[in-house]
Amino acid sequence: MTADGNPPDRLPELIPAPLSADAHEDGGFTPDIRTTLHAGAGTGTAERWLRSTVGAALGLPLAPAAEPGGENSVTLLIDEDVQNVQNAANGGGQAAEAYRLTVTGRGVEIRGGGPAGVFWGVQSLRQLLGPEAFRRAPVAPGATRTLAARTVVDAPRLGWRGVMLDVGRHFTHKTDVLRFLDLMAAHKLNVFHFHLTDDQGWRIEIKRYPKLTEVGAWRTRSKWGHRYSELWDEKPHGGYYTQDDIREIVAYAAERHIRVVPEIDLPGHSQAAIAAYPELGNTDVVDTASLTPWDNWGVSPNVLAPTEHTLRFYEGVLEEVLDLFPAATSPFIHMGGDECPKDQWKASPAAQARIAELGLADEDELQSWFIRHFDTWLAARGRRLIGWDEILEGGLAPGATVSSWRGYAGGIAAAEAGHDVVMCPEQQVYLDFRQDGGPDEPMPIGYIRTLEDVYRFEPVPPGLSPEAAAHVLGTQANVWTEVMHDRSRVDYQVFPRLVAFAEVAWSALPPSGERDYADFSRRMAVHYRRLDALGVDYRPPGGPLPWQKRPGVAGFPREGAPPNV
Repeated sequence: MTADGNPPDRLPELIPAPLSADAHEDGGFTPDIRTTLHAGAGTGTAERWLRSTVGAALGLPLAPAAEPGGENSVTLLIDEDVQNVQNAANGGGQAAEAYRLTVTGRGVEIRGGGPAGVFWGVQSLRQLLGPEAFRRAPVAPGATRTLAARTVVDAPRLGWRGVMLDVGRHFTHKTDVLRFLDLMAAHKLNVFHFHLTDDQGWRIEIKRYPKLTEVGAWRTRSKWGHRYSELWDEKPHGGYYTQDDIREIVAYAAERHIRVVPEIDLPGHSQAAIAAYPELGNTDVVDTASLTPWDNWGVSPNVLAPTEHTLRFYEGVLEEVLDLFPAATSPFIHMGGDECPKDQWKASPAAQARIAELGLADEDELQSWFIRHFDTWLAARGRRLIGWDEILEGGLAPGATVSSWRGYAGGIAAAEAGHDVVMCPEQQVYLDFRQDGGPDEPMPIGYIRTLEDVYRFEPVPPGLSPEAAAHVLGTQANVWTEVMHDRSRVDYQVFPRLVAFAEVAWSALPPSGERDYADFSRRMAVHYRRLDALGVDYRPPGGPLPWQKRPGVAGFPREGAPPNV
C-alpha cells in the first residue's frame, strides 16, 4: 500500500487523472491558520484564487511569506524545467500548462511551466484537500485535513479543452456565467465558447446598433420542450450582457486561464438580428418588417441578405466585439456559418443577381463568400476565424479553423487539407442529448450518451497522418439550451458528463488506447461530493430525482449509436 492507503497502481481521487502521483515517506502536511503562502513572480492568478477560494473555504488566512519553501507553507513558483514534463508527455504543445505538486512534511510546493500550470496545480491541491475545500465557508471551523506526502506530475494532452454554452436560446444570467467559468476551471477546462447570437435572441450590447438588444434580445414566448411539442411557455423571455458585463466575464475567465471565444452567427441563425434591423434580410421575398425574435426551436428560414450593407453592418458589430474580447485572451472569433437554409437566396432576384455579379457557382459558394469575407477581415486585425463545419461547403476560407460537429468527417477533411480543427462531434459530446433511455429523462433529446459513453470519446481520430493530427487543436463539448430553461436544467444535462469529458481532454491516453472506466468511477465517488459542495444539480447515478423530471413534455429522442469514428 502507498502512504495514502491506496494500492500502488491507483491514483488518488484526482480528476482529471494526472500523469503520475507517487507517494513517498515524508510524513504528511496539515495546513492550519499559521500556514503561509509564498507566490513567486508570475503566479498572481493562482495566489489570488487560492487565498480567496480555498482559503475562505477552509478558514485559512494564508498570510504572505517572503521566502519560498518555509516550514508550514505553500509555495507557488514558475519553473521552466517543469515544461519538460509536457515535452516528454505530448511533444511540448502545452508546456506552460504543466505542473509538479509536491507535498512534504514542511508544506506544499507547486511549480508550473507557466502561470497556467501553477493555476492547474492549485486546482489539484484543492481536490487533495477534500470536498470541504469546494465550499464557500468552513463547515467545521478549526477542522484540519492532513495531506499525504506525494508528488503529482501532470500536463494536458490537448491545448483546446472547451465548452460551448448557448445563451441565445435561453439567456444565462451573468452570475451564472461566472459560476460556469468556475466549474470549468475546477476541471481544468480552458476555452469558453460563448454562443451569443441566434434566431431566438441577441445577447451582446452593440452600441452603434441599439435595436439588436432593444428588439433582438426579447421574445414574447418560448416553445416548452422540443419544437414538436404542443406546449408553450407564455412568459416573455430575454436578456443580454452589457458591454461592462462582457468585460467582467472576459476578465474573470482570464484570471482562471480560460480563453473566451465569442460567436456571432451568420449568415444563418440570424432572425433576431433581422427582426431588429429588417434591411438585413431578403426583403424582396419576405416581409422582414413583421419578423420578431423566433419563439420556436430548429432552423429558421430567415437568413441574411448578401449585400454590402450587411457586410458593413456586421463589420461594425465585430469592431465592438474585438474591443470587448482582446486578442490576448480571445484570438479566435467564431462566425457560426452553420445550418443556413438557401431557400430565400434561391427565390430572391437580388441574391441571384449577387451570385452572378460575384461569379459564384451557386448558393453554397455564396455562403462561403460570407465566411471568406470575414476570414480576411479578421485576419487583417490579427484574429482568427473559426466556424462550424458547414463552412467547408462552397470552399473553405484560407485561414479558417473548423468546429467539426457533424461527426468527424468535416474535421478530418479540414485537418488533412492543412486547417486547424476542434473536434466536437454531436454523436459524442453534445451534452443536451439524453443520458439514459428511461422514461423519466426530462425532455429527452438525441442519442443516449451515458457518462461512460462520454468517457470513451476519442477526440483525435485514428488514421490521421501525423501532419493532419497536429492540426487537431483539441476538443469541445457543446451545450445547446433549447430545452434548458434555467441553471438547474443546465447542471443536470452537463454534469457529471462534463467531468468525463474534462478527463478525455486533459489526461494522456493509455498505451492500450483504452481508458480505465472502473478507476474513473472510483474517483467519481469522491468527486460527486465535490459537486455537492459546489451546489451542482447533476444527474445522480441512479437517475433523475423527482424534481428533475419533466413528465408530459415532449422531447425528440433519436435511436442508434453511431460509431466513435
